[in-house]
Amino acid sequence: MLASALEAATAIEGALGAAVVDSSLGMALATAGDPPGIDLDVAAAGNSALVAAKQRTMADLGLTDRIEDVLVTLGTQYHVIRMSDAHPGLFLYLVLDRSRANLAAARFELGRIERRILSRP
Repeated sequence: MLASALEAATAIEGALGAAVVDSSLGMALATAGDPPGIDLDVAAAGNSALVAAKQRTMADLGLTDRIEDVLVTLGTQYHVIRMSDAHPGLFLYLVLDRSRANLAAARFELGRIERRILSRP
């Protein structure tokens, strides 16, 4: 399941690297690719903290909705975090080259990957 998700994620146009992350542990369960200057294991821990902070803020605001995805834009990259509906606490993390990626298409495809692969029993 993890290898299939990563294979599909790194096939997205502009993908530099991807990880399947367990935010409750703050660690990557599997990674693929080699984004320049980014250690995917360190990014997994930092993004887990980002997700936890957003969830706390939502709780403080009394919001009962769920996080679908989180987007961070950098000068040369997009970082997309896609939460798993089937496995609470699990998310896909994708690093994209901003000059080669179509952000809308990448978000759509990452959602498909999450539903098609990570939602399998």
